[in-house]
Amino acid sequence: MKKIKKGIVFLLFAILIVTQIYPLFWLLLYSLKTNEEILGGSFFSFPAAPKWTNYKEAYEAGHYLQYLFNSVFVTGVTMLFVILLSSMTAYAIARFKWKYGQVVMTVFLLGMMIPLQATLLPLMFIFKNIPSVLGLDNFHFHFYFINIHFAWKIINTHLSLILPYIAFQTPIAVFILNGFMRSIPHEIEESAYMDGASVYRIFRSIIIPISVPPVMTVCILTFINIWNEYILAATFISSEKLKTLPFGVYSFVSQYSVNYGDIGAFLVLGALPVIVIYFLLSEKITKGMVAGAVKG
Repeated sequence: MKKIKKGIVFLLFAILIVTQIYPLFWLLLYSLKTNEEILGGSFFSFPAAPKWTNYKEAYEAGHYLQYLFNSVFVTGVTMLFVILLSSMTAYAIARFKWKYGQVVMTVFLLGMMIPLQATLLPLMFIFKNIPSVLGLDNFHFHFYFINIHFAWKIINTHLSLILPYIAFQTPIAVFILNGFMRSIPHEIEESAYMDGASVYRIFRSIIIPISVPPVMTVCILTFINIWNEYILAATFISSEKLKTLPFGVYSFVSQYSVNYGDIGAFLVLGALPVIVIYFLLSEKITKGMVAGAVKG
């Protein structure tokens, strides 16, 4: 019986290696080959001489640093606001006794069921018309020698990505944090109240430090969903300087469709940040996911 169990375990690991690890290894080999080697049909062979210039060409021609910076900026700002808004909302729902607490929680749960694709047309309409409604599409200010004139817009800016990302990631974050905060004993807060601590002090100094594991879970989920998102970026961003990394990868593949080695190199560079972050934070990621699942 033990041999059968071990055989099943080894089989599962073999399937994992074939389906997850080998494609990355194959892509690495692909990125070091010439067009002749790739078109030769030998998919599983090593390159005769690794062509490292593929990475140089992909790095320089693909605007890699610009795309990377855009992804880091959009993801970082989104994570910051999602953690801030979801933690305060979850605390209010879980710890305060108010009439519409469950109604608000139900609204957030409904928000988890809305597919992102269904919001593209409404978001386009809203982003296009909000500046004119607010009178910012042709703003002019004059005061003595000061003369300010600008036309504010949302489409084709990072704001057109950050706002929907926050809206779509906050419901699941509230759900996770609310489940955890309900399990925190009320005696902790009561003793702090007795010592004269305010609600904001309790939230900042007690609740947030205790909630680090589920907050880490929220960070992980938000990072994965935002970093790999493509549909909104392709819909609202047209400027080359504002493209995120996944959208930039697609643009590079379309532009250099005949340089297969360069395409492979750029795909490796695109996957590299996620791989590095996972290996650096693998232990914290595992603890955060497990703690968030148990408490939630």
